[in-house]
Amino acid sequence: MANEPASNIGLFEQHFETAALSAGGPSWLNGLRQEALDKVRELGLPSTRKEEWKFTNLPRSLRELDLHHRGKTTPRVNLDQVPSLLPEDKVRYRLTFVNGCLSDTHSRLDSLPEGVTLAPLSQVLADRPDWLETELGRELRHPEQIQSAMNTALFEEGMVLHLHAGVRLEHPIELLFLDGLEDQAIAHHPRILVVLEQDSQAQLIEHHGGPGTNAGLLNALWDVRLGENAELLQVRVLENGPEMRHLTTVHAELDSRARYKSYSLTTGAALSRHELHVHLNGEDAEATLNGAYLLRGSQHGDTTSVIHHHVPRTTSRETYKGALDDKARGVFQGQIIVDRDAQQSDGKMLNKTLLLSEKAEIDSKPELEIYADDVQCAHGATSGELDSDALFYLRSRGISEKRARSLMVESFVAEAIEELEDDSLKPALQQRLRSWLDQAEEPQS
Repeated sequence: MANEPASNIGLFEQHFETAALSAGGPSWLNGLRQEALDKVRELGLPSTRKEEWKFTNLPRSLRELDLHHRGKTTPRVNLDQVPSLLPEDKVRYRLTFVNGCLSDTHSRLDSLPEGVTLAPLSQVLADRPDWLETELGRELRHPEQIQSAMNTALFEEGMVLHLHAGVRLEHPIELLFLDGLEDQAIAHHPRILVVLEQDSQAQLIEHHGGPGTNAGLLNALWDVRLGENAELLQVRVLENGPEMRHLTTVHAELDSRARYKSYSLTTGAALSRHELHVHLNGEDAEATLNGAYLLRGSQHGDTTSVIHHHVPRTTSRETYKGALDDKARGVFQGQIIVDRDAQQSDGKMLNKTLLLSEKAEIDSKPELEIYADDVQCAHGATSGELDSDALFYLRSRGISEKRARSLMVESFVAEAIEELEDDSLKPALQQRLRSWLDQAEEPQS
């Protein structure tokens, strides 16, 4: 058995009894939840004996928490200003979730163009239940993913974005998650559904942060479908407090000439796992996955991806760069799968990490699984310390050691930020990079 005994999910069974069942909803949804809970019981939480979880011990991390399901009402929070990556006058569409509950006070949905559905999941469930019925059960096709099954069993809120054919949303959508604000550790499972029809386009900014510093668990599931020639840019910034556990799973399916671009910056959470499954189902579809992770203390950050080329002339690019200090541990698992019929596919993957202390650790496992014979695929991974010669050169110019190290790390990671196409977000990300560097302790002589 690759998993620990299913009894380790007893806590979530209690949440199911107290929350999911009481949430009500149509009969098909209750049946879907029950089916998902049965799968959760069967799987149990993944142990490190399971290959996909070899480097991330989720059960041990969760055992340290006394998790409670979120309440059904919106917690009252007093925020002078909602933390945002965008200037306030640039925000047209924002949904804010506080400990998993939608906060109308901190959300904004200015006039939406025709052909756009952008709303809380609960509202769409009430307005368009038949449409959702065919969409929400699709994740159960991935029977070995405990996070997906748990989310399906327990989700109560989330967001739906549906663009009709030809609609190109001019302004970005901001999803803000504020966690760790309650005295007790809250668990919640937001569900995000994104459907972009043919020739449509949108940009989503997923921001996890705020002033909360207490423990909790967020288990988010993104379900993305891109029609022919549709394009989605998804930017994810994770700067949760030091006691949060954070799981995000993305399933993206692309039709012909569709383009999915994902960018992530991780600086927060005690344990995080960003898991992406991208299926290139149509010819000339393109996927670009980029990101950076900056971790210190005993933080653990896991990036796991599977890009599947199903048909000819599909393209994927993936680059993640990181800096790890103190006892922080990074994990990168990337897999490119090219089917026998996916001739002339082009896939490239790269992971580079700086280790800033002797006890920092990176586990990097890039993989190619190729069944076609006319492809261009490559992967690579490097890890190492700061260049001592370059460090000496900077110090010889009168620059302190801390400043010299910061300049070198900033130069290394900034390349990843430059990959982001949206220039309006770069200043906010660069500010977070410099803030992380400023918090570094003075090197010991």
